[in-house]
Amino acid sequence: MRRVPVPVICGSVLLLAACAGGGQNAGGGGRLPPAPTGLTAVAGSATSVHVMWNRASGGPDVTVYEVYRGTTRVREVPGAEHMVDVTRLEPSTTYVFTVRARGADGTLGPASGEIRATTPAAAPADERAPSRPGRPSGRPVGSRAVQLAWARSTDDRGVASYDIYQGGAKIHSVGGGQTAAVVTGLRPGTRYAFTVRARDAAGNLSAASDVVRLTTASGSDDGRATAPTRFRATAHRADGAYYLDLSWVPPEADGVITEYQIDLDGQPATSLVWGGEVPRGTATYSFYVGRDAGITHRVRLRARLPDGTWGGFSAERTVTTGR
Repeated sequence: MRRVPVPVICGSVLLLAACAGGGQNAGGGGRLPPAPTGLTAVAGSATSVHVMWNRASGGPDVTVYEVYRGTTRVREVPGAEHMVDVTRLEPSTTYVFTVRARGADGTLGPASGEIRATTPAAAPADERAPSRPGRPSGRPVGSRAVQLAWARSTDDRGVASYDIYQGGAKIHSVGGGQTAAVVTGLRPGTRYAFTVRARDAAGNLSAASDVVRLTTASGSDDGRATAPTRFRATAHRADGAYYLDLSWVPPEADGVITEYQIDLDGQPATSLVWGGEVPRGTATYSFYVGRDAGITHRVRLRARLPDGTWGGFSAERTVTTGR
């Protein structure tokens, strides 16, 4: 029987045990919707926060996502969507958000992990919008993602966030200090039109940038273009226990990647967070998987990109302890 890795701090790396979803309905046997993953939150203004998450998969169909601020349910979002702007907040305040998925039968799944966001200070009597983002550009990243970049906007009080639009619909938001983002969850072989708008703390929105038109690659790479590459996995024995030894090259991104999610045997097993110097080339890590020989494990990992979204999974490797 496989043992779940326990939390351990090793040097400058923090390894956190993840709570695998699943379980039984207390009412008698139905599967719970899984906990949403990849939760991010970015202050859009002094009174709003943009919350995003990955669509829940691997369980019953989700009809509604419930968004919580602390213990208070503040919004409900249709199951086909995975983002929302939480408004009517207080300036200069830190908020904690979670999301729960609700199935067609009304069954509510477990909460996602918590995410914090702090609203900026209010900008009294500010009616001047930021300048429009300049020189937008982009490139397809495989068949299901694109990478966008733009020149910084200016504002007399400072830019709080950048909103990214696909056609006329807002699909993503990043902090005012960023000038790049990776948009994931797209369709293969599809042409898209993106624009960027800057927002200040008072909620004033700039004019849209010029349009960036991009076509995703044909076929399906399951997001591999944003995935770690050269992924390898082996096992070794020490002090009567077995460990998996992983190595990989981080994906190309506009910024430093400090966090990875490791999947073991089809379930989230751990989150790996670098607290010190982050590897720029090949990264390596080892973690405990039990004391039994002859156990075959499947392992893969993905990176949290600098804009807060999760990249694609690496290739999956199979490792047997004791061989």
